[in-house]
Amino acid sequence: MTRAEMTAAGAALAEAIGALPVAERAEVLNDVRASLHAVSPFHEGPVDLVRWIPMDRVQGNDYNPNSVAKVEMTLLLRSIAHDGYTQPVVTVYDAALGKYVVVDGFHRTAVMRMNAEVRERFHGHLPLVVLEKGINDRMASTVRHNRARGKHSVHGMANMVFQMLENGWADAAICNELGMEPEELLRIKHITGFSKLFADAQYNRAWTTRNQIRLKRAQAAKEAGVVLPDEEAPL
Repeated sequence: MTRAEMTAAGAALAEAIGALPVAERAEVLNDVRASLHAVSPFHEGPVDLVRWIPMDRVQGNDYNPNSVAKVEMTLLLRSIAHDGYTQPVVTVYDAALGKYVVVDGFHRTAVMRMNAEVRERFHGHLPLVVLEKGINDRMASTVRHNRARGKHSVHGMANMVFQMLENGWADAAICNELGMEPEELLRIKHITGFSKLFADAQYNRAWTTRNQIRLKRAQAAKEAGVVLPDEEAPL
């Protein structure tokens, strides 16, 4: 097929899609974009595939350390009202929930939920890109997005790091993935009381995570032929 024939076929397809009801049109457009994304030379960039998804299928996360002041939230609403959505919401798809969970763009999502005019203008659909990541990688992505903009809540950041340590990530992995210095991580461990989780621990630069302690206990129990209760098993 020549380029001219492909262009004509594309125009015919666009005309046919344009005749569909809005909800069905959005689904078909997402499918067509996914097909084009599969052959795109830019397929490694999530932004190459922006999908429009109904907002009731999008869910915020419970770990975002970013906080937006009221005045900034008002400006964000004004920006979206005047210019539309110029950036997609970054998500991961959670098959268990059957929903897209926000990695970055919680406040852009909130604008649509709060503002009837924005919902009507975009037919209750949010522009999304989708990442393939596990929970710790999701949190790391959220922090990278926030810190790249110079915005994050210290309290929220500390809570997130605490969760990542609990999930078994090593200090080096957290520093590398979140762009943190060892001293910054050490301060967060101190202010969150992470060190108090361990009996007879002293404040130093080589904390051991609770999961590492569980692993050591599990190994010792195995060697002694003892079965540990489920709550003491390593994660």
